[in-house]
Amino acid sequence: MLKKIKLVAVLVIAVASFAACSAKHTNESSQNTSSSTTKQTQTISAQQDLANLNYDGTQTIEINQNKPTFSQSDLSTANGPWETYNDLDNLNRATGAEALLNKKLMPTGKRGEISSVTPTGWHSKKVNGQYLFNRSHLIGYQLTGENANWKNLITGTRQLNSPEMLRFEMDVKYYLEKSAKNYVRYSVTPIFRGDELLARGVHMMAQSIDSNDIQFNVYIFNVEDGVTLNYADGTSTTTKNTQQVTSKTSTTETINSSTSTTNQEYVDSNGNGLIKGSNSGVYHLPGSKYYDKTTNPKEMFKTVEEAKKAGYRAAK
Repeated sequence: MLKKIKLVAVLVIAVASFAACSAKHTNESSQNTSSSTTKQTQTISAQQDLANLNYDGTQTIEINQNKPTFSQSDLSTANGPWETYNDLDNLNRATGAEALLNKKLMPTGKRGEISSVTPTGWHSKKVNGQYLFNRSHLIGYQLTGENANWKNLITGTRQLNSPEMLRFEMDVKYYLEKSAKNYVRYSVTPIFRGDELLARGVHMMAQSIDSNDIQFNVYIFNVEDGVTLNYADGTSTTTKNTQQVTSKTSTTETINSSTSTTNQEYVDSNGNGLIKGSNSGVYHLPGSKYYDKTTNPKEMFKTVEEAKKAGYRAAK
């Protein structure tokens, strides 16, 4: 009996400790060092719970064991593909987007300009020669072709936009392109804490219909390595020696064709490739003239050699 009492006491203390850690509130500024995409799973009961999460070094975490929470009616294809963008709230913040994706919704024309949209928390600032923030689509352009839609754009760090959100979007894109019969139920919600203007993160869920080829339920923190963000208004400060690209060579559009250079890796702190392969068959290195303008890369690579083997060429 005594052993049972001790065991219960230990469990109570463990649960209390976990609750205390989860409820710990940080100040409005959040300093980030290096991020990780190591999988973590958390059980979340409401969006408010997501808003209270604090970044601890893992940028993308799985929610509900990575299983979406769509109902059967949510997964219905009876009305064909559709997309809905929720109204802005009283602070002019985007609130979410829902869709039943299909190849029919995907863009066929040239991508339009989105610079006319200034989402809440927006600041045009460069860190190490690259813009800190992107106008991040809730539902990626490659999936529905939305351009300057205020309801579909938030202020997201470059790191949030690519590679974190992009890798999930590209998986969905490739799946939809395989067949006109493929459908994916999709949901993206920006998560704000209180009246803050800069989202703390983005909640993404997706489920392919009649298969599990596409299935995820993740929360991605809106952070940038080496940058302290003030979520109240989107202002920021950088830490010393901030460096986004792991590279010993100078970053230029035209590179030497030697083996040492073509094998030079351009990766972020998570080991994800940063070389962009554009839809026109050209690869762009971080920091090069057209790198930031290539906002919808077809593929990402770690080395120039990988890009060349995939059929991409250097910019002229």
